[in-house]
Amino acid sequence: MTTDPATTDQTTIDPAEILRERFSAAIATAFPEAADADPLVSPSRQAKLGDFQSNAAMPLAKRVGAKPRDVASRIVEHLDVADVAEPVTEASIAGPGFINVTLRPDALAAFVERLDAPELGIEPPATPDTVVVDLCGVNLAKQMHVGHLRSTVIGDTVARLFERLGYDVIRQSHVGDWGLPIAMVVQALIDHEDAGHSLDDIGLDDLNRIYKDAQATCKDERVALASVTKYGGHPKAEAELEGRIEHARDAAERARQRLVSLQSGDERSVAVWQRIYDVTMAACLATCARLNTDVTDEHSAGESTYRQDLHDVVTDLETRGIAEESDGALVVRVEGIAEPCLIRKKDGGYLYATTDLAAIKRRVQDMRADRVVYVVDARQSLHFRLAFGAAERAGYTTRPDGAHADLEHAAFGTVLGEDNKPLKTRSGENIKLADLLDEAVARAATTVAEKNPELPEGERARIAEAVGIAAIKYTDLSTERIKDYIFSWDRMLAFEGDTGPYLLNAVVRITSIFRKAGEQGVALDERAALVLAEPDERALALTLLKYPRIVRAAGEALEPHRVCNYLYELASAFSGFYERCPVLKGDDDAVRASRLRLCGLTKRVLCDGLETMGIPTLERM
Repeated sequence: MTTDPATTDQTTIDPAEILRERFSAAIATAFPEAADADPLVSPSRQAKLGDFQSNAAMPLAKRVGAKPRDVASRIVEHLDVADVAEPVTEASIAGPGFINVTLRPDALAAFVERLDAPELGIEPPATPDTVVVDLCGVNLAKQMHVGHLRSTVIGDTVARLFERLGYDVIRQSHVGDWGLPIAMVVQALIDHEDAGHSLDDIGLDDLNRIYKDAQATCKDERVALASVTKYGGHPKAEAELEGRIEHARDAAERARQRLVSLQSGDERSVAVWQRIYDVTMAACLATCARLNTDVTDEHSAGESTYRQDLHDVVTDLETRGIAEESDGALVVRVEGIAEPCLIRKKDGGYLYATTDLAAIKRRVQDMRADRVVYVVDARQSLHFRLAFGAAERAGYTTRPDGAHADLEHAAFGTVLGEDNKPLKTRSGENIKLADLLDEAVARAATTVAEKNPELPEGERARIAEAVGIAAIKYTDLSTERIKDYIFSWDRMLAFEGDTGPYLLNAVVRITSIFRKAGEQGVALDERAALVLAEPDERALALTLLKYPRIVRAAGEALEPHRVCNYLYELASAFSGFYERCPVLKGDDDAVRASRLRLCGLTKRVLCDGLETMGIPTLERM
């Protein structure tokens, strides 16, 4: 007797998961010696053969010494899927041993019914882990540039993924706001003020210029002088270089003294530093907000906040024999890596690794993190391997309750120009991120005006902003995180294909269906029975059911591109459904109600996925 699908495990909405369990059980019964074999259940490559297929027979045949087709027959003999699928028989075996499975229409509808709930199949854990995500990472007195795009966008999306899964998430933007370079800018501004100028009108562009000028002034030119002395040069040139070196030494010494003043809490030094901080962060956080990323001042974790911890960390490591002296510097040896982790220079200065060790200690032992994720450029991989290894040796990855925290570097590739080199301006400068967003929105505005010239200017501007930001973010997020990608305006702003605008348009298309339905007096019945008779209805339903599994996998692997790929697949499945399954036409009220419900669920999943990616949606384009 066929089992009612309503009696199937009520907590499971993923038919693939159920089929994997059933095939595993059948394999264990048929071949006890290979009970641990992977059932290899996946969506069918040919819809006409079924919804899913198991490819387990081929690798299993080698293991048990039998023909693949015979192995498949024995699996089918012990397979129990009557409650969810059409009968699986010898006729279900294709080729050398592929076992095809077609879900019963009522079972498929029951699965979709379970998905159509407030959480869309993604239930929060009973005891959520705490995840700290290190993201963005700006520097004082510097504009955000294209190099900050991925750390901000991917970092925010990783945090959103964990939030969507129900974890407790703490964002941390590691701000470079301390040290000698910043002291140089503080000194330059104090000189500026001493010359009778006000700091009230100082903007980030001014700070950026002062930063570069200060670094250029403090640059020691002894190498150039040595070269002139060794190979010969004009006495006047040598004298000029000596004068510049003296000036550089003086500027560097004044910056060092200013750093000491900052560290000791000198009122004027701190006030000027605060001005630099406020100007920089106001501009950077405005850019983050425009990117629709949740990066605010409360998430800022400046290097300045760790300055009191660095001495204690180094002393702790040295006292316990974890750190050792090497050529006057202090290092921590990390197993498997020839290069040591340098935590204190010969001159007593601290390094990035020292700050990162202090940060790990705080994030694990104070914030009680179960998982700390660093969304940082792949070129910093060695640095993090060393810092993580040193933290493990020091015991900084162990929480006060004895639990161990996992440290992960979510490395990402580079944004390239069409010349396959890092994207820069023609002069070789890094492109300001704000300028990049401006151009994206301007280009989107041109396209929107061409498509809908009748739209009011204000609405057109709002749509252009959403489309431009969606285009940039989706292109970045849909690329596999570790890979580089070539920046192309034409590709990312296209309204067709795997792009942000295409997904926004899919949401708009569904919204227009409901707008037309309202005009016809037809309302959405959220309890309407689902009729999944047509191939495109089934295809859309099967695609919808993948959503919870995709989000979980993307979060676990720290790979937002999985959700992007899924959303494009869903939008494409809906497009096929929309073209071949009329929603509002026809006289069958039950079919119309079912299709409207499918439309509503598709929109909710699309919007939920886009929100998880940090991409705002639109009602009209």
